[in-house]
Amino acid sequence: METVITVIFPFYFPLLIGLGVYFCVLGTINMIDMKLHAVPPTVKEGPLVSVLIPARNEEQNIRRCLDSLRNQDYRNYEILVIDDNSTDNTLGLLRDIAREESRLRVFEGKPLPPDWFGKPYAMHQLAAEARGEIFIFTDADTVHSPTSVSWSVSNIRHSAVDFISGYTKQKLLTFGEAVTVPLMYFLTTIVVPLFLNRYTRQSFFSAAIGQYIAVRREAFEKVGGYAAIKNKSVEDMYLARRMKRQGYKTIFLDVKKEIRCRMYTGYHAAVEGIGKNIFVFFGKNSALLFLVAVAVFFFMILPFPLLFILWYQKSPFALHAATANGLFTLAFMIQYLDRQIPWYYAFLWPVIFANYLYVGIFSWFRTITGKGFVWKGRVVR
Repeated sequence: METVITVIFPFYFPLLIGLGVYFCVLGTINMIDMKLHAVPPTVKEGPLVSVLIPARNEEQNIRRCLDSLRNQDYRNYEILVIDDNSTDNTLGLLRDIAREESRLRVFEGKPLPPDWFGKPYAMHQLAAEARGEIFIFTDADTVHSPTSVSWSVSNIRHSAVDFISGYTKQKLLTFGEAVTVPLMYFLTTIVVPLFLNRYTRQSFFSAAIGQYIAVRREAFEKVGGYAAIKNKSVEDMYLARRMKRQGYKTIFLDVKKEIRCRMYTGYHAAVEGIGKNIFVFFGKNSALLFLVAVAVFFFMILPFPLLFILWYQKSPFALHAATANGLFTLAFMIQYLDRQIPWYYAFLWPVIFANYLYVGIFSWFRTITGKGFVWKGRVVR
């Protein structure tokens, strides 16, 4: 322990404090960037917009979603929903709602081909039936404000982009959701400088969340649509990166005023849902995932117990540990306040990162063993 204190800690804690400052600065810049480049929903007339919704076993959510989309103030839009071989009453509900709403077209999904994943195939079928110049892909568990379609058209025009995604407002109703769902915010808190997305063609700086994607049809078709990423479980990120690599303009904005969502219903669903994506996000590269796991342990989990150990020992490094922990807490508090999540959830960051480590290992193990993940009644491998 004496060697660690005298040799390693003089380098370790300045690095930790530097990371804490970086997280605070990057998170704040990204938060400002998302707001600065968004404009209010002012366009009410324009090209036909197709709102495309895949629905598998969504009988608890689909009516709420469609009710929110039936009363948009944008005038020229259609709604297409595909029942993706549901085993519950989703299709029956969709048919009932279609009799009430002339804008709504309902389709029965074809059987899933062996070389496709479920959601990309559902989106692919929807895009083939859509008539709009702009596609809005959204999930069946989202709820939209009356201006969400107008917001999409207004921001595509204002920013002159081909692809928009962003953070919706998340509802966290259980502790399990609170320590799992915020993993999505780490993308812009500690990883991606969003402002670089506008100045470079590097696909690394693009970001997307599948709960909301608005894309120009022409650009979508030219990059190959979902057929080009048919076996990707992180289809949102892969589509954004593909758009970027082929020279199309993408942007990531704050969409919480327009769309809200409860992403997962409890801890088990959250682990399965995020677990199926983590190893894929790292390109199924075990070495890269291992390096990230080691970094997460030493720089995002260890500082918290070290604070109490050093404080108990009255070490001169206790203040350094307290500073690093305080900066990490502040970084996530900034994000949570902006995302309208209770501020005190920011103190859970050590638990969130420990959970992230667990979910990452879980993702790796379930993938390499071929067991896969049960999602919406399907096994995803």
